[in-house]
Amino acid sequence: MFNIEEELKKLPNKPGVYVMRDKNDTIIYVGKAISLKNRVRQYFRKNNKTARIEKMVSLIDHFEYIVVDNESEALILECNLIKKNRPKFNVLLKDDKTYPYIKIDIKSDYPGVFITRRVVDDGSKYFGPYANPGAAKEMVDFIKQRYKIRQCRTLKERQRPCLNYHINRCLAPCMGNVTKEEYRRQIDEIIDLLDGKINKIIKELQSEMNEASQNLDFEKAADLRDRIQAIESASAKQKVSNLSENNIDVIGIAKSELQICIEIFFVRGSKMIGREHYFYNDLKDMDDKEILSGFIKQYYLDNPNIPNKIMIREEIEDKETIEEWLSTTVGRKVEIKSPKKGEKLRFVEMAEMNSKLTLENKEKDKNEILLELKNVLKLDKLPRKIETYDISNISGEYMVAGMCVMLDGVIKKNLSRRFKIKTVYGQDDPKCMEEVITRRLKHSIGNPKGGFGNLPDVIFADGGITQIRATKKAIKKYNLDIPVFGMVKNDKHQTRALMDENRKELQISQKLMNLITNFQDTVHNTAITYHRKLRNKDITKSALDDIPGIGKTKKQALLKKFGSIKKIKNVSIQELIEVKGISEELAKKIKNK
Repeated sequence: MFNIEEELKKLPNKPGVYVMRDKNDTIIYVGKAISLKNRVRQYFRKNNKTARIEKMVSLIDHFEYIVVDNESEALILECNLIKKNRPKFNVLLKDDKTYPYIKIDIKSDYPGVFITRRVVDDGSKYFGPYANPGAAKEMVDFIKQRYKIRQCRTLKERQRPCLNYHINRCLAPCMGNVTKEEYRRQIDEIIDLLDGKINKIIKELQSEMNEASQNLDFEKAADLRDRIQAIESASAKQKVSNLSENNIDVIGIAKSELQICIEIFFVRGSKMIGREHYFYNDLKDMDDKEILSGFIKQYYLDNPNIPNKIMIREEIEDKETIEEWLSTTVGRKVEIKSPKKGEKLRFVEMAEMNSKLTLENKEKDKNEILLELKNVLKLDKLPRKIETYDISNISGEYMVAGMCVMLDGVIKKNLSRRFKIKTVYGQDDPKCMEEVITRRLKHSIGNPKGGFGNLPDVIFADGGITQIRATKKAIKKYNLDIPVFGMVKNDKHQTRALMDENRKELQISQKLMNLITNFQDTVHNTAITYHRKLRNKDITKSALDDIPGIGKTKKQALLKKFGSIKKIKNVSIQELIEVKGISEELAKKIKNK
């Protein structure tokens, strides 16, 4: 039995990482401390805590800790444990989207230039990330148009060069038509271009152009002139500031009642090459310093593009420790700056302004969607929580259901649930729908703070009037008043409309139609994925595995013929013999199993 008071007395006065766990042994929070003894004890003292910390402490069943030599080691361990376990009370990078990078495989004799979303430690040079994929593609297209580099993914010897050579887009290294040194000069210039060293490139090209003109090689001079103009044009599209530093990330933060938005500007060589943003819920009671500290530690863990400077509004508590960690990681000095005046401060203000606009636009879109739904569905209040359900089976076998949730106009895949049908036998989708809705409502009525949360404001049934009626039948069992609407499809299985209980199809905007289509597709995928999992499990492991003489091929043939183990048990010996490879002796063994 873990006694928290007794364990607090045992805490050492040393740096380390502490791990808070709930009664299910799930990690709910990970933190670091210069003194474990002082830091962990603070959580259990009767002092003023934020609502978030109060809730976390109420869930702590036991804790553990790891002692390290210094605060830097504690920070690294903390970052890794958060990344691995994703505790619910830590600041988490929930946005899992990946951004493109431009990759140059410089270890190759004749490097190529490609777009990739995977950054690996393979010795290549990576430039980015590009928050706008179109910008990365545009830059690579420009490079391939202006430089005669290979465009094939793998360099192989050929008996004749490809079309790019014949249209003067490649020097054909595959044919040995160019030396490594000559080819490398192009790559060095491309690297300078992506690094933002435009002045250096233009100066060298102007020198070559003048030399070509003096030698009366006007065709080469014209080509160099065009390349200079193209590089200047590409550079102008990215320039946003005359900041002298070559490598800066600028971070801004904005808050609303519901969410927080963090926006990052990537400035490389005085050019803004992109930006990205992240949204967080349930952090409004945390101060900006704490949020930014957690964000920076997670964002730059395993990030190959750590800048020279990170600019933020306010100085964070563990600034020196994070600077030391990042500097050690990249082998150069990394600073976290909080500018107080001048152009650098204005750049932070620009990031904050953009994060505010991004947050406002997102909330405006959500509010418009919710308001339209309220009006179209003729509801008394905004439908902040909507649930939808879908049934999946094959001829009444492997019957399952999927449930998906939309909160404030956003589909929350992490709140999806799956059900095995327990009381319906044979193919009867409305009966299955009634069973699932009944079970789901029972969860919230019995435990509103459980895994299903509060009751929904609206339910969307995947289907027409029969599914609407089955859903309403389940709702009436608990004397609830939850509106129900159907999501109906056309002959091509595409979402066509919302339908009310009177079979009236409701007129909605294209934006709302797109959201409902996505909602219906999501719940369908949830249900069918679970159905396939159960069916594949039956195929890979079943009672047939224990019968001598029944291997994988014969098992698959039997299941393909009869559909399930249950049906195989109910067929005659003669029907079993009709399956290829099944003898009378094997058929008898199957029947006797």
